[in-house]
Amino acid sequence: MAYYTWKSYKLKISPFGIFALLKDKQNCFFLDSSLARSPLGRYSFLGINPFHILETKNGDPLPKLREILARYRIFNLKNNLPFLGGAVGYLAYDLGFNLEKKLKTRPKANPGIADCFLGFYNTILIIDHLRQQLHIFSAGFPEKNYRLAKLLAESNLKKVSQLLERVNPSRNGRKKDKPKHQTAELKSNFTKEDYILAIKKAKEYIRKGDIYQVNLSQQFYTRTDLSGFEIYKCLRKLSPSYFSAYFDAGDYQILSSSPESFLRLEGDLVTTRPMKGTRPRSQNKVKDIRLKKDLLGSPKDKAELIMIVDLERNDLGRVCSYDSIKVATLRQLEEYNTVFQTTATVCGRLHKDKDRIDLIRACFPGGSITGCPKIRAMEIIEELEPSRRSIYTGSLGYLSFSGNMDLNILIRTILKKGNNLYFSVGGGIVADSEPEEEYRETLVKARAMMEAIKT
Repeated sequence: MAYYTWKSYKLKISPFGIFALLKDKQNCFFLDSSLARSPLGRYSFLGINPFHILETKNGDPLPKLREILARYRIFNLKNNLPFLGGAVGYLAYDLGFNLEKKLKTRPKANPGIADCFLGFYNTILIIDHLRQQLHIFSAGFPEKNYRLAKLLAESNLKKVSQLLERVNPSRNGRKKDKPKHQTAELKSNFTKEDYILAIKKAKEYIRKGDIYQVNLSQQFYTRTDLSGFEIYKCLRKLSPSYFSAYFDAGDYQILSSSPESFLRLEGDLVTTRPMKGTRPRSQNKVKDIRLKKDLLGSPKDKAELIMIVDLERNDLGRVCSYDSIKVATLRQLEEYNTVFQTTATVCGRLHKDKDRIDLIRACFPGGSITGCPKIRAMEIIEELEPSRRSIYTGSLGYLSFSGNMDLNILIRTILKKGNNLYFSVGGGIVADSEPEEEYRETLVKARAMMEAIKT
């Protein structure tokens, strides 16, 4: 029987203040609902010092992931918190080529990181933004002996509690003079002309009937002496979101302000929230309203989202009871600091003979960032994009010891490896896409990340 314990406190420290205290600890993560204004952003999670790491490249990590999660299970929970320790990390987009054997890769420039990096955390901090509570949860894994597990869990809880005592709430958020930093000129793996040419090639594939839609992206890169912490601090301020994250993989860090949820599993209920359709925000209220109405009234953006909803329904149909799959919301407007987006919500009940690993295999990578049909769209992406996507449009999140799972889509995300920074932006190409408009949309999506690296 697994041993676990927890303590609950009134939240007196900002979530970012806690993160600032933990940021230099081994493999620190911050699953950060920095836009905590709806049930989507109710919880944030932090953790350090995983007891095990699963890291793979050019292979299929899912059988091993299933094996490890089966070894560490927590049942009969006495609270309703969604995540009580488990695996936290990412699955890179390029992992899709190992999961789908039909796909072939081409030699491309890439940052040279793992396709899968998951740390297993036995002690985590849970922030309930709605109730303004802080919970510290600690399980005795990987110990199998009950007495040793109890000693470990209680020791870890005590250590984290003592760490938090070092945070001075009165100093939390106090401004300091900023040191000067240098960031080199930002470059893209496409010229504007070549990106527009790639869009035209994609439209030709659509005209021929190969695909209905494909997501094309361009990658920006530069060098900086800014720390990942400094960049993330600025990014979350410029672009707060429901599924933001900071993840330290040791040699590199992932800094994400993603607004998109990929797969959430609670009990047997699966939810995916594909996002399609973007307009920039304006400081001018009249123009801002016009941009919102333009997005809501756009037949092109509506059709694009509906296509992806059908794709996601099909993917869920591979692992969910088919009559359980419902479109809870077909098209909903969401407002962020820099953009308007439209999102759908699709739900289903996981089949009794399937688990969350089957769910990942059936749906990864997400249809909203590949295209329709998915496999052919991925082949065209591989042909037209000159660089490996790496983490971009992969997923980051948690798989809990209790069986729950919550993964985002890694968009609006910066990869920092040493002094090198990489981030990509893209958009869905359909038959009536205007190449110039599609190119401008990528720059709209890049705005917050471009500003953050100028900190």
